[in-house]
Amino acid sequence: MVQRQHQRHGWHCRTCLGNVIGRGVIEWCDEGPQVFNMVSLGGPHAGIASVPLCTVLSICALADVIMEMGGIYSTFAQNHFAPSGYMKIPTDLTAYYEGCAFLPKLNNEIPTSRNSSFKERFSKLNHLVLVKFENDTVLVPPETAWFGYFSPNATNSVLSFEETDLYKEDWIGLKVLKEKGGLTFLSFAGNHLTITKEQLQYQIAPYLTASSSPGIEPYSAKMRGFKGDSNLKLSR
Repeated sequence: MVQRQHQRHGWHCRTCLGNVIGRGVIEWCDEGPQVFNMVSLGGPHAGIASVPLCTVLSICALADVIMEMGGIYSTFAQNHFAPSGYMKIPTDLTAYYEGCAFLPKLNNEIPTSRNSSFKERFSKLNHLVLVKFENDTVLVPPETAWFGYFSPNATNSVLSFEETDLYKEDWIGLKVLKEKGGLTFLSFAGNHLTITKEQLQYQIAPYLTASSSPGIEPYSAKMRGFKGDSNLKLSR
């Protein structure tokens, strides 16, 4: 991306299942083009507590094999099963911190390796939009899409994002974004990634504009029958 001339002035990040990958680009990419806005659709930002889509027999069978090979935090799982990189078992946090190769670093959770540049880069976003799906059965708990998660060592209570240490100690810049008015929470009815054209057009596309992004053509302007309005009031 550093070498892509058409992105040299910056770009918007709008991701689906690659939410955490998109965040990694923002937090970790040195000398890359600026990301102006990030729209996250059902992202597992605080982790997930169970294998996604385990109602599908083939995925459950794969999960069983992984468990037999040493568990979700084994080197085998971390190298061969992508969801293991953001699985956070709330009753086995020690193993998570020691064995999970991706999410603890992304969320700046390890005190001895905490990197202030991750917070600096992420908090430079103009706007972060977090979309949660109310009946999400893929993300457990659904609140992870808003950086909420189970209480430590519990599976029967969920902390809001403001109750987590990640926010209170501002490990990645969420508090900075909130205080400057750059953090929006949207909740859509339905299961994971169940989104209508109208929701996409009127509640997501306005954040993909060029109003504060020189050199970028507004994505919303390309959508039939819609004129971008950066002042559009959204339901939350």
